[in-house]
Amino acid sequence: MPQTVIILGGGIIGLSCAFEAARRGMLVTLIEPHGLGGQASGAAAGMLAPYSENTEQPDDFFHLCLSSLQSYPEWIKAVEDGSGMSAEWVQSGSVNVFMHEADVLPIQSRLDWQNRWGAEAQLIDAAQLRKLEPMIAPSAVAGVFTPKESHVYAPKLVTSLESACRKLGVRILEHAGQIEDVLVHQSGGVSVRAQALKSLVHADRLVVCAGAWSGAYEKWFGLSIPIHPIRGQICSFGHDAAEVRHMVFSSQAYWVGKNNARLVCGASEDVSGFETSVTERGIGRLIRSSSRLFPFLVGRQTAHRWAGLRPATKDGQPLLGQIAGMPSVIMASGHYRNGILLSPITALLTADILEGKEAKPSISRFAPDRFTAAANRGMARALR
Repeated sequence: MPQTVIILGGGIIGLSCAFEAARRGMLVTLIEPHGLGGQASGAAAGMLAPYSENTEQPDDFFHLCLSSLQSYPEWIKAVEDGSGMSAEWVQSGSVNVFMHEADVLPIQSRLDWQNRWGAEAQLIDAAQLRKLEPMIAPSAVAGVFTPKESHVYAPKLVTSLESACRKLGVRILEHAGQIEDVLVHQSGGVSVRAQALKSLVHADRLVVCAGAWSGAYEKWFGLSIPIHPIRGQICSFGHDAAEVRHMVFSSQAYWVGKNNARLVCGASEDVSGFETSVTERGIGRLIRSSSRLFPFLVGRQTAHRWAGLRPATKDGQPLLGQIAGMPSVIMASGHYRNGILLSPITALLTADILEGKEAKPSISRFAPDRFTAAANRGMARALR
């Protein structure tokens, strides 16, 4: 009999894990309390930019991100072939812009180690910068061009994954309501009860991809799961493709041109619990940053404003892997602002674990119980 799997969560990570598990012949049920792709996935600009977003050192997290970027060509082809739909993967390259000479001084050491890992990045002067991005403000003094970075259109990737999952026979239980109980049976297997479902859902294994809501599962797994929501606010402007040609990063914001004639600008972040409204303060910061870097946007009205909840851990890195002592339960949560980038590698690693294979690259650094162990050590010190 094929292995049966419950995926808890229908964002980009949950859909990706469901797709890969079903592609390997498992019988998958995906349970989503609300709508598919409604939070961090919906708030994403879809950037695949491990070099621009990891600038300090080639640590385990960088290598996880890089492995995922390298998986994207085959992954996107599988999703698009499975769905018959385009996810609008655009191999645009990226430009990091610097407004002050002092910001350029530490860049060479960053380029040295990133280029050892395939970035092919180069420091460009103001004249070269304006050849790549003619509309950038004259005050920009230099930049870094990284041709290996790219982006997808997150809503279409979500839709493509959903379609591919359904065609593979994934049972999708959307709008299932609050998860009321998770039973991990000593004899093996798991059962999940959701508010809007008429009966328990049973399976051999459970994969928790609950995003910002993952902390609610502490009571069932005996873990410390310090995942909390960070509201990410984004806006877009009407856009001609010639105006912004690459993904552009500054110290204040980023800009990504999409094929639907929109220039996406993000992201203003704040802690607001599970509130998903947009604020004038958050969007105003993005508008001001846009006007400073791209003078052609001065006075241009936003075409759309939205927000979503990004699942952040204490160290900004995900919880990935099997829960110690609970072989039936796997965590794949807490991807913060990297869910789109990390979706293929998370799905591939999760499916490997479900098949009993060794996870490569190693994910021991992202062990789901790492915060539990730290909390226990702190408690022991307090008791001495």
